Amino acid sequence: MMETTDYCFSFFRKPIQNIEPIRAVGIVDVYRYIIGHYAQPQTESLRLMLSSSESKRYKAIHFDYCTFSGLFRKRNGKELIMHSGLMCLDFDHVENIVELKQQLLNHEYFDTELLFVSPSGSGLKWIIPVDLKGWEHSRYFKAVANCIKATGLPSVDMSGSDVARSCLLPYDPQAYINPKYKDDVEENIFRPRLGECPF
Repeated sequence: MMETTDYCFSFFRKPIQNIEPIRAVGIVDVYRYIIGHYAQPQTESLRLMLSSSESKRYKAIHFDYCTFSGLFRKRNGKELIMHSGLMCLDFDHVENIVELKQQLLNHEYFDTELLFVSPSGSGLKWIIPVDLKGWEHSRYFKAVANCIKATGLPSVDMSGSDVARSCLLPYDPQAYINPKYKDDVEENIFRPRLGECPF
């Protein structure tokens, strides 16, 4: 059985202008948040919006977020305390979500820690483990993005090359978590009330 790794990164309360993290979280914490009902009302409201400018403003105000690639004093590359060993790869405007999801889960080079549909419903967020081996985050990210492109998959949003890049957390009851976390997920399973944050 694969061993679980205690990845640790920062969680922030909405709005996006808030750059002070509230606490450190891990993969299981975020998985519970996403499959729970905490972000369901705002996710459903966002997906009904037709105007891109309106939806962009709404997202910035109504979604909590995390920085998957690290622990921060503040959300700023210079305020990085520790790299988490994770990268968040963002695929936007995906034509076939189900097909891409399966391709990512079966990728020959990268394992999946967490995979979920973006707040808009038209993209995927793919969280993978990385070993920087002394590389800067941005250089390693670009190398990973090139590798993904070379394997015939859609292009990755290059904004993820910023180690402090935020990832808005939506509601996705079908989110995938690596099976190695199965015991951790089931051990303290709970169902938060609508609008209640799990941590």
